[in-house]
Order: sequence, then C-alpha cells, then structure tokens
Amino acid sequence: MSLSAHEIILRPVISEKSMDESQRGKYTFAVANDASKIQIEAAVEEIFKVKVEAVNVLTTKSKEKRGGTRRSRIAGRTTPWRKAIVTLAPGQKIEFFEAV
Repeated sequence: MSLSAHEIILRPVISEKSMDESQRGKYTFAVANDASKIQIEAAVEEIFKVKVEAVNVLTTKSKEKRGGTRRSRIAGRTTPWRKAIVTLAPGQKIEFFEAV
C-alpha cells in the first residue's frame, strides 16, 4: 500500500515544547500509524522542500478518561496516535512554524 505525502503527514503538533524545539530545527508532526521513518522523511522533504537529517518516531499510548461529572461511571479511552520528530539540516527551516 502506497501512501501519498499528505496521507503520511496528518498535521503539525502545536504545543509549547514543540514550538521551543522548532527554534533548534526540530519539528513535530502527527503521522499515519503505518508510515515508516523513510516514508516520513520523503514526505516532509516533498511537502516543505527541505533537507531532513533525522526522524524519530514514537507512539503515544491511550489514556483512560471519564466523561460527564466527576463521579460519573462513563469511562472511555483516548485514541493512541503516532508522532514524528523531524530534525532538519543546519540552515533549513519550515516557514509554516515560523508564523505560529
């Protein structure tokens, strides 16, 4: 099964930590569950026209959540998702993150 670049990179992760890392050339993206590091590298290079130096991938585990009131018996779980931390070559940057 071949995924397109936009099917591999789902969305950027916008958090305080990821914004701090973007100043150092590391960008965080939510990625497809079945995408490999090589596919993620190629997708970032294709979409943003930059040179990727390294890709680190991790899967966040689901957490138990309770719905409704504090003493509610309605329980559920969050969805596990996969994220990639992409390190760019020195001198490269993604303009999308600079505007946020």
